[in-house]
Amino acid sequence: MAKVGVLLVNLGTPDDPGTSSVRRYLKQFLLDWRVIDVPWLFRQILVRGLIVPFRSFSSAKLYKELWTERGSPLKYYGFEVEKLLQDKLGDSTIVKLGMRYQNPSIESALLELRKANVDKIVVFPMFPQYASASTGSALQETMDIVSKWLTIPEIAFISSYHDQPKMIKVYAENAKKHDLAKYDHFLFSFHGIPQRQLTKSDCNNHCLKAEGCCDKLVDANKMCYSAQCYDTAYKIADEMGLSRDQYSISFQSRLGRDPWTEPFTPDMLKKLYADGHKSLLVFSPSFTSDCLETTIEIGFEYKEDFEAMGGEHLDLVESLNGNPMWVDAIEEMVKLHL
Repeated sequence: MAKVGVLLVNLGTPDDPGTSSVRRYLKQFLLDWRVIDVPWLFRQILVRGLIVPFRSFSSAKLYKELWTERGSPLKYYGFEVEKLLQDKLGDSTIVKLGMRYQNPSIESALLELRKANVDKIVVFPMFPQYASASTGSALQETMDIVSKWLTIPEIAFISSYHDQPKMIKVYAENAKKHDLAKYDHFLFSFHGIPQRQLTKSDCNNHCLKAEGCCDKLVDANKMCYSAQCYDTAYKIADEMGLSRDQYSISFQSRLGRDPWTEPFTPDMLKKLYADGHKSLLVFSPSFTSDCLETTIEIGFEYKEDFEAMGGEHLDLVESLNGNPMWVDAIEEMVKLHL
């Protein structure tokens, strides 16, 4: 039998919550041309001269709130999934976790697979919806590294799985751990990206040409990040038996003043409160692991903002983390490429 390597890729996290480590992480992350897609010189000035110096200290404070005795959730859940998947796939498959930014790096994980003399590598980015700044960056980094090898094994890339049934079921089951009867509305908050990245990725002259162009997934927008986010929300809502008036969809984590995917989550919270909704359960299905954007941004910051308006509850649905059914979903997707 052929020996197969599975590369799990997630975004990354600082090595520790100290300011210097956070500074290194932010610099590597934000200098990626797929993340901030502006001309090279402007990106260097913007990141090195403005964003990193001004955000490192405040971001480090947030990471200290996020950090646990086990370290960063993104990393320890990543290693947990790595071990669980390894146990399921057996000795003929080698599973390694690599982070796009910081450690363990994609390069170090690929080197371990190379040393193991694998015949094939399946690359699994831990981002359900395809975006150039996440999945695209992870796949390009992998290709850039392997392209320098003299012997290149067969490689399979999994680009998106926004509607994978078992993954959808985990999000729904995690929601049901809460008393659903106490919530008068449900919110799906996805990570936002600049609108220009949507239009740059569009090969069919479809993106942002009409109001609601992302509301339905069709052939022309099947690889659109926003359209895939909407489809994920619809699938989870269907799994939970929610009607369309029981939930809303929004995008968080906007950076800068350029137009980003809309509606923006803080604006949506204000609208929902104005419409009389005072108890919200929030999903964040663009993340497969709890992290700064879920635990802190939604679980603390948005919760405080909503309650300051007069809201009674804003609770966060936990992410997929190390859920065994999530590992089953990964196994199922990986085996399609074995």
